[in-house]
Amino acid sequence: MLNSRQRAQLRGMANSYETILQIGKGGISPEIEKQVDDALEARELIKLRTLETAPLTSREAADQIAEMVGADVVQVIGSRFILYRQSVNNKKIVLVK
Repeated sequence: MLNSRQRAQLRGMANSYETILQIGKGGISPEIEKQVDDALEARELIKLRTLETAPLTSREAADQIAEMVGADVVQVIGSRFILYRQSVNNKKIVLVK
């Protein structure tokens, strides 16, 4: 669970990040779950987007994916959302306490 200072730190870091995955009309498939899981292990912090054709809102998609892969939702703004999960083998981000 992230505290507000950690969330703010991660939001600032994610500002310059590009969206790497999109949730479309197919919703959240096992392939999307695997891609998110792999991306979080490699990067720890990722930005995703929900398309207008998706059956879920951005908040619903963020919450569902975060629960599936054991991540924290950092922020949801409009159609974009940011997820964070500390990497097991590839730790890059040091969070403030």
